[in-house]
Amino acid sequence: MILNDIILGMGVQTWTAIIVGMTFLLYIGVAIWARAGSTSEFYVAGGGVPPVLNGMATAADWMSAASFISMAGLISFMGYQGAQYLMGWTGGYVLLALLLAPYLRKFGKFTVPDFIGDRYYSQTARLVAVVCAIFVSFTYIVGQMKGVGIAFSRFLEVDFAYGVMIGTGIVFFYAVLGGMKGITYTQVAQYCVLIFAYLVPAIFISIQMVGNPIPQLGFGGNLADGTPLLQKLDLLHTDLGFKEYTTSHTGKVNLFFVTAALMLGTAGLPHVIVRFFTVPKVRDARKSAGWALVFIALLYTTAPAVAAFARTNLINTVNDQPRSAMPAWFGNWEKTGLLKFEDKNGDGKVQYYNDKNEAFVQAASTKGWKGNELTVDRDIMVLANPEIAKLPAWVIALVVAGGLAAALSTAAGLLLVISTSISHDLLKNFAMPEITEKQELTYARITIGVAVVIAAYFGINPPGFVAQVVAWAFGLAAASFFPAILLGIFYKRMNMQGAVAGMIVGLVFTGAYIIYFKYMGGTADQWWFGISPEGIGTLGMIFNFIVALVVSSMTPPPPENIQALVEDIRIPRGAGAPADHD
Repeated sequence: MILNDIILGMGVQTWTAIIVGMTFLLYIGVAIWARAGSTSEFYVAGGGVPPVLNGMATAADWMSAASFISMAGLISFMGYQGAQYLMGWTGGYVLLALLLAPYLRKFGKFTVPDFIGDRYYSQTARLVAVVCAIFVSFTYIVGQMKGVGIAFSRFLEVDFAYGVMIGTGIVFFYAVLGGMKGITYTQVAQYCVLIFAYLVPAIFISIQMVGNPIPQLGFGGNLADGTPLLQKLDLLHTDLGFKEYTTSHTGKVNLFFVTAALMLGTAGLPHVIVRFFTVPKVRDARKSAGWALVFIALLYTTAPAVAAFARTNLINTVNDQPRSAMPAWFGNWEKTGLLKFEDKNGDGKVQYYNDKNEAFVQAASTKGWKGNELTVDRDIMVLANPEIAKLPAWVIALVVAGGLAAALSTAAGLLLVISTSISHDLLKNFAMPEITEKQELTYARITIGVAVVIAAYFGINPPGFVAQVVAWAFGLAAASFFPAILLGIFYKRMNMQGAVAGMIVGLVFTGAYIIYFKYMGGTADQWWFGISPEGIGTLGMIFNFIVALVVSSMTPPPPENIQALVEDIRIPRGAGAPADHD
């Protein structure tokens, strides 16, 4: 009885310290147990990870802070339009698993730059691929570090910058110590934590709002008054001057380009591709891909429901209510600076509405409203959702641990890509071929140290929302890697000159477009064909394909041995006994 009273009396901060502390100890313990002792173990875990475990590790590696923290937050504000993230990332994984993974696994190299360098018989191609890998990985890792900072700043009540530093310190420890072997088994543990943390509050809130314990079905259920949830959400939106939640409102062209950029970018992400080198056989790579898709689907089919629940609860809780009557969670998130209330008309109430809608502004002014008074960082929605729904403190703490697991698992994979790009692709295979295995490992660990410091800096000073920053990384991957990998596997005539020219054009165009429209004053009405920076990677990819094919047709074909290699790669083994030799 006394123990029960103590447990019930524990606050969110105490529960967070306990649960997050236990998960961190678990990750560190696994990293020590699975520490790498060779370059093979450091880069590809010795190639001996069972398919089911590799599927879990792949899911954790792939489902970053963008998936756990930011995706449902974006959908909750964008409504139907936010489905582009859901469709793009899911479709991209299927594309990667079916179209590229078995062939790349058969090639047998540690990294994507390894494949590019050997397939295009050129150190220049390898160097360009290294630059692309580093550029994409750093862009991606920034989003993870922001997610870590958000979680720590709110629930451990530390400054956002200190939150980022704590997270980077943890990931630095097990990435440096364990390499891919340590990261793989740590990611298995992190997947278990993140999926449990995502589903438990979703189930609680689904029961609470629509009486159905299955969030995927609750999403289409009815509220207590008999009104369908989505119909109620549409009504809440239109009553506040927003577009209907279930309607697309930025144009089908941009929706297509963003979805395609996310999809094709997934297929070109180096930290995901390398996971298929960690299993013993080619057929195990296919099994890993299948298992990973199952594990990913558990979260991705739940996200739309989490988004709808969070949006409904937020609007019902805060709109036109006295600030003094706001629940404790409101003040707690205000302290982080990620939720801001500005009483523009001095009535002490929170007016939350779309003050960009001129027709609605006129109607609002008759009520004495003088502008939207609430600013919500979309990245807080998943973490704040259990608090808004008044769930137990341990559930709130569990979500924090899940968000950290998602961010740190992907950050670790990205740090390893950066370190291998420098130590293996740049130094061992380019600048310093004479270095020993021990020296290569040392350089890899030093590189992780430098990379984690840079990542922490940009995590503290993020350029946008988590999912937004990650979308840019996917666009950059689509515009640079995807055509070179696809043509390298399926087009024997593709040569070094074409691949290098295509990668440079795709990367430079996409990077310049993002920088101009996000940081140099470009406006939405200047977007090419109505394509946003999040979707421009698709156009960059098209330019890459065109340039690569044109340049390739105007220059000498690849050597005969390279064309023979492509033929060999295109006949993937794995269905029978010969695969056992891979």
